[in-house]
Amino acid sequence: MNKSIERSITGEFSKSIWSKFRKGIEEYKLIESGDRIAVCISGGKDSMLMAKCIQRLQKYSELKFDAEYIVMDPGYNSENRDKIIENADTLEIPVKIMNTRIFESTAKAEKHPCFLCARLRRGWLYKTAQEFGCNKIALGHHFDDVIETILMGMLYGSQVQTMMPKLHSENYRGVQLIRPLYLVREADIIKWAEYNDLHFIQCACRITKSEGSSKRAEIKQLLAQLRKNNPAVDMNIFRSVENVNLQTLISYHRGSDYHHFLDDFDEGLSIKGTNIFK
Repeated sequence: MNKSIERSITGEFSKSIWSKFRKGIEEYKLIESGDRIAVCISGGKDSMLMAKCIQRLQKYSELKFDAEYIVMDPGYNSENRDKIIENADTLEIPVKIMNTRIFESTAKAEKHPCFLCARLRRGWLYKTAQEFGCNKIALGHHFDDVIETILMGMLYGSQVQTMMPKLHSENYRGVQLIRPLYLVREADIIKWAEYNDLHFIQCACRITKSEGSSKRAEIKQLLAQLRKNNPAVDMNIFRSVENVNLQTLISYHRGSDYHHFLDDFDEGLSIKGTNIFK
């Protein structure tokens, strides 16, 4: 590997990528000593950069953990598969390629093939992580994915939610999902790839290509428009889900435990939580 590629992460892109990667790891306790992580690589720019950052963290940080670098092939054509192998060799990432027939299965679905594909991929990754003795799986979602998910939930899903930095698996006991690039901007990932003349596969799904657009693409366009008048809009959206005041919500729930503002309204509580009649 051209060593300048690895050095650029902590050199030219130290502030925009490496520092934000480390901040996410530390702030959300994503990686800890004793972990065994299944680093899930799709072949795109995000997961490849994530793998390289985790590899560097593994080599040089005080954290002592193990990692398996896994490429789940859902049915890529030979061109995409060869490109993934080429990039892994260039970056010196010791990938293990596992063959599946997920694209073949989702091609038969008449409704919601993308949802089915994501579900099958996630289930396969959790199962494989357990087989490798891993307690965590790492995915390459970045800051822009988080922001877009918040808006998609509000505009298309009628709910306030976000993409969490880590989650417990509901079906695979003892396995967590982590997102190490949680605070890294997509634009900076693109700049890193261009700076090092790296070219990664795009979405290799036949369905997405045929549709030509998606709700996420619409959200990306909306954000691009909003940034023209308010460059801080992304961070404002992110901070809005860090500063939720439950007393200003009509209703909310945690799991199956639901609450409505009328539940204690007659007790005369003000927004600050003090009794207004005292």
